[in-house]
Amino acid sequence: MINNRQKNSSLPNRENLQWLFILRNLMIGGESLIIVISVYGLHIPLKQENLWPIIAAIAAINVFTWLRLQTETPVSEVEIFAQLSLDVFGLAILLYLTGGATNPIIWIFLLPLILTSIMLPHDYTWYMVILTTTLYTILIPYHSPLPEIAPRYVPNQMAHAAHLRSEDHFFNLHIFGMWFGFVFSAGLVAYFTVELAKTIRVNERQLADARENALRDERIVALGTFAASAAHDMGTPLGTISIIAHEIKSDYPEHRFVELHEKINILEDQVNRCKKALSLMSASAGEMRAESGILMPVTEYLDEILNQWRTHQASVKLNIDISHNLPDHAQIIAEQTLTHSLINILNNAGQVTQKEKGIKLDLNAKDDFVIIKIRDFGPGIPSEILSSLGKQPVSSNKRGMGVGLFLTYTIITRLGGKINVYNMETGGACFEIALPLIEKEEQNGSADH
Repeated sequence: MINNRQKNSSLPNRENLQWLFILRNLMIGGESLIIVISVYGLHIPLKQENLWPIIAAIAAINVFTWLRLQTETPVSEVEIFAQLSLDVFGLAILLYLTGGATNPIIWIFLLPLILTSIMLPHDYTWYMVILTTTLYTILIPYHSPLPEIAPRYVPNQMAHAAHLRSEDHFFNLHIFGMWFGFVFSAGLVAYFTVELAKTIRVNERQLADARENALRDERIVALGTFAASAAHDMGTPLGTISIIAHEIKSDYPEHRFVELHEKINILEDQVNRCKKALSLMSASAGEMRAESGILMPVTEYLDEILNQWRTHQASVKLNIDISHNLPDHAQIIAEQTLTHSLINILNNAGQVTQKEKGIKLDLNAKDDFVIIKIRDFGPGIPSEILSSLGKQPVSSNKRGMGVGLFLTYTIITRLGGKINVYNMETGGACFEIALPLIEKEEQNGSADH
């Protein structure tokens, strides 16, 4: 459990390291482009024999980062800060060889500072401020000056004019470098601000979903507690009814009161059904899990569900359509709660559908899921109830208290499935249930493992 929490907490750090890997690739490409333009476009004689090994070293660090991302070891904040610090030192060496603080690209020190402020806690931001400021200060007096790009001043008018033009050219180059730095920094800050805002919105949605799930789980626990208590309280009156029914059968001979005995037998059957259901409820309220189920072929499990459902509503017409794309060896986790959930949906559909049309059940497979569609031809689900299904128990005069559907959503979600409920344009409601399939080969492989 602790290891899982640590792994989950390191996920944002791993994403940040991936971003750092991408941005470092962009930085390597940008630095290489600047060197090529300066040497071959502006004819500035930079010391390429010293610059390219530094860029190669930065590229080697990025290769190490890529290999690091292939491992499952959690990424820490200290590791990210260390990698950013290596980038800062690499930039400082490049700037030292190209004019230091006089280089118009000195603004590049802002980039690791921006990344640190976005990716890491505030303490690391101040550490990066100290590091970049110190290196910037050192590069003011200590650096290798940029090579002259124009002849020095000589006492003749033509050379003097050439020197003035070269100084103007150098000034324009410096202004362009500062302008480019501002535009690049502004674009980078804007981009990361937008991405950070998206991340915050995603986290807010995940937090809202987590709160909703927690609230739903609280309701499930409350319902489970209430179910266990109700099962205990209803045991005594059901026992009393069973005893009285038995006494009535004893007091009234069957050969004289045939019709009465038939009704008493029906009453005893119903009482036994209630006792069985209450015993199951009391024993498993809040405790049944997906692991308690067994693997069954999809069609066999569906036959079992329909046979149980037929004992409740034998008169409802049912049209079944099984698609040919269902894998032959596909199996599904069959457990008691899932069976009750599907029967509950069939019961609801059977109560509201038109008798002449009945219920339509479609079975097919898609993307390792079995898709079960249960459609009725009734009045449909009111929009105010449809929007609340699965989130909380809802009350409806036609469909009961809605507790069954609320539990159905929870059970199917717990098994790794999905449920979607919508009204059909031609009338009626459709329950679309997706449950994960388990191939027979996968089961055998897991057992061998």
